[in-house]
Amino acid sequence: MSARPSLVQVFRIGSRMLLAAGLVFMGLSHLFWARRGFRIAVPDWAPRATGLDKDAIVVASGVVEILLGGALVVLPRDRRTVGAATAAFFVVVFPGNVHQWRTGRSAPMLRTDRARFIRLFLQPVFIAWALWSAGPWREEGASR
Repeated sequence: MSARPSLVQVFRIGSRMLLAAGLVFMGLSHLFWARRGFRIAVPDWAPRATGLDKDAIVVASGVVEILLGGALVVLPRDRRTVGAATAAFFVVVFPGNVHQWRTGRSAPMLRTDRARFIRLFLQPVFIAWALWSAGPWREEGASR
Protein backbone atom coordinates (compact mmCIF):
# COMPACT_ATOMS: atom_id res chain seq x y z
CA MET A 1 0.00 0.00 0.00
CA SER A 2 1.46 3.38 -0.95
CA ALA A 3 1.70 6.27 1.45
CA ARG A 4 -0.62 9.21 1.05
CA PRO A 5 1.01 12.18 -0.66
CA SER A 6 2.07 15.08 1.52
CA LEU A 7 0.44 18.48 1.24
CA VAL A 8 3.52 19.75 -0.61
CA GLN A 9 3.28 16.89 -3.10
CA VAL A 10 -0.41 17.60 -3.67
CA PHE A 11 0.34 21.30 -4.19
CA ARG A 12 3.18 20.40 -6.59
CA ILE A 13 0.89 18.18 -8.64
CA GLY A 14 -1.84 20.82 -8.76
CA SER A 15 0.70 23.47 -9.69
CA ARG A 16 2.05 21.26 -12.47
CA MET A 17 -1.46 20.66 -13.83
CA LEU A 18 -2.19 24.40 -13.78
CA LEU A 19 1.09 25.08 -15.61
CA ALA A 20 0.20 22.36 -18.13
CA ALA A 21 -3.22 23.89 -18.75
CA GLY A 22 -1.66 27.32 -19.21
CA LEU A 23 0.88 25.99 -21.68
CA VAL A 24 -1.78 24.21 -23.74
CA PHE A 25 -3.98 27.32 -23.72
CA MET A 26 -1.11 29.59 -24.76
CA GLY A 27 0.01 27.10 -27.39
CA LEU A 28 -3.47 27.05 -28.89
CA SER A 29 -3.54 30.84 -28.83
CA HIS A 30 -0.27 30.83 -30.83
CA LEU A 31 -1.98 28.71 -33.47
CA PHE A 32 -5.35 30.44 -33.62
CA TRP A 33 -6.72 33.61 -32.06
CA ALA A 34 -3.54 35.49 -30.96
CA ARG A 35 -1.16 34.48 -33.72
CA ARG A 36 -0.66 38.02 -35.03
CA GLY A 37 0.16 39.31 -31.55
CA PHE A 38 2.81 36.67 -31.08
CA ARG A 39 4.39 37.48 -34.46
CA ILE A 40 4.93 41.00 -33.13
CA ALA A 41 7.01 39.58 -30.25
CA VAL A 42 9.37 37.62 -32.51
CA PRO A 43 12.66 39.54 -32.71
CA ASP A 44 13.64 40.68 -36.20
CA TRP A 45 16.87 38.64 -36.02
CA ALA A 46 15.06 35.35 -35.25
CA PRO A 47 14.06 34.52 -38.85
CA ARG A 48 17.65 34.99 -40.00
CA ALA A 49 18.96 32.86 -37.13
CA THR A 50 16.45 30.04 -37.60
CA GLY A 51 15.72 30.10 -41.32
CA LEU A 52 12.01 30.33 -40.49
CA ASP A 53 9.67 33.24 -41.03
CA LYS A 54 8.01 34.87 -38.01
CA ASP A 55 4.75 33.00 -38.53
CA ALA A 56 6.54 29.64 -38.62
CA ILE A 57 8.36 30.54 -35.39
CA VAL A 58 5.05 31.38 -33.72
CA VAL A 59 3.46 28.14 -34.93
CA ALA A 60 6.47 26.09 -33.83
CA SER A 61 6.54 27.68 -30.39
CA GLY A 62 2.81 27.07 -30.04
CA VAL A 63 3.23 23.40 -30.92
CA VAL A 64 6.10 23.11 -28.42
CA GLU A 65 3.94 24.69 -25.70
CA ILE A 66 1.12 22.24 -26.38
CA LEU A 67 3.54 19.30 -26.33
CA LEU A 68 5.18 20.44 -23.10
CA GLY A 69 1.83 21.03 -21.43
CA GLY A 70 0.60 17.61 -22.49
CA ALA A 71 3.82 15.94 -21.39
CA LEU A 72 3.54 17.49 -17.92
CA VAL A 73 0.22 15.65 -17.56
CA VAL A 74 0.72 12.33 -19.36
CA LEU A 75 4.36 11.63 -18.46
CA PRO A 76 4.45 11.83 -14.65
CA ARG A 77 7.49 9.55 -14.43
CA ASP A 78 9.41 11.94 -16.67
CA ARG A 79 8.17 15.08 -14.92
CA ARG A 80 11.65 16.26 -13.93
CA THR A 81 12.92 16.07 -17.51
CA VAL A 82 9.76 17.69 -18.87
CA GLY A 83 9.96 20.39 -16.17
CA ALA A 84 13.56 21.13 -17.12
CA ALA A 85 12.59 21.26 -20.82
CA THR A 86 9.72 23.61 -19.97
CA ALA A 87 12.05 25.89 -18.00
CA ALA A 88 14.51 25.83 -20.92
CA PHE A 89 11.68 26.77 -23.30
CA PHE A 90 10.85 29.77 -21.10
CA VAL A 91 14.51 30.82 -21.26
CA VAL A 92 14.61 30.44 -25.07
CA VAL A 93 11.53 32.62 -25.66
CA PHE A 94 12.68 35.36 -23.25
CA PRO A 95 14.44 37.38 -26.00
CA GLY A 96 10.99 37.81 -27.60
CA ASN A 97 9.72 39.42 -24.40
CA VAL A 98 12.75 41.73 -24.27
CA HIS A 99 12.32 42.59 -27.96
CA GLN A 100 8.66 43.44 -27.47
CA TRP A 101 9.46 45.68 -24.50
CA ARG A 102 12.38 47.43 -26.23
CA THR A 103 10.44 48.09 -29.44
CA GLY A 104 7.24 49.08 -27.66
CA ARG A 105 5.16 46.80 -29.87
CA SER A 106 1.70 46.16 -28.52
CA ALA A 107 0.00 42.79 -28.35
CA PRO A 108 -3.08 41.55 -26.52
CA MET A 109 -2.69 42.22 -22.77
CA LEU A 110 0.62 43.98 -23.44
CA ARG A 111 -0.47 47.35 -24.76
CA THR A 112 1.61 49.60 -22.48
CA ASP A 113 5.33 49.91 -21.78
CA ARG A 114 4.58 49.18 -18.14
CA ALA A 115 2.78 45.92 -18.97
CA ARG A 116 5.58 44.84 -21.29
CA PHE A 117 8.17 45.69 -18.62
CA ILE A 118 6.33 43.78 -15.88
CA ARG A 119 6.06 40.81 -18.24
CA LEU A 120 9.88 40.56 -18.23
CA PHE A 121 9.82 39.82 -14.50
CA LEU A 122 7.23 37.08 -14.91
CA GLN A 123 9.59 34.94 -16.99
CA PRO A 124 11.79 33.95 -14.02
CA VAL A 125 8.59 33.10 -12.14
CA PHE A 126 7.54 30.76 -14.96
CA ILE A 127 11.00 29.17 -14.99
CA ALA A 128 10.92 28.59 -11.23
CA TRP A 129 7.31 27.32 -11.48
CA ALA A 130 8.29 24.74 -14.10
CA LEU A 131 11.24 23.51 -12.06
CA TRP A 132 9.46 23.49 -8.69
CA SER A 133 6.25 21.86 -9.87
CA ALA A 134 8.17 19.09 -11.64
CA GLY A 135 10.53 18.49 -8.69
CA PRO A 136 11.94 17.66 -6.33
CA TRP A 137 15.15 16.78 -8.12
CA ARG A 138 15.92 14.27 -5.40
CA GLU A 139 13.22 12.09 -3.99
CA GLU A 140 11.82 13.59 -0.80
CA GLY A 141 13.16 11.81 2.23
CA ALA A 142 16.09 10.28 0.31
CA SER A 143 19.35 10.07 2.16
CA ARG A 144 22.31 12.11 0.98
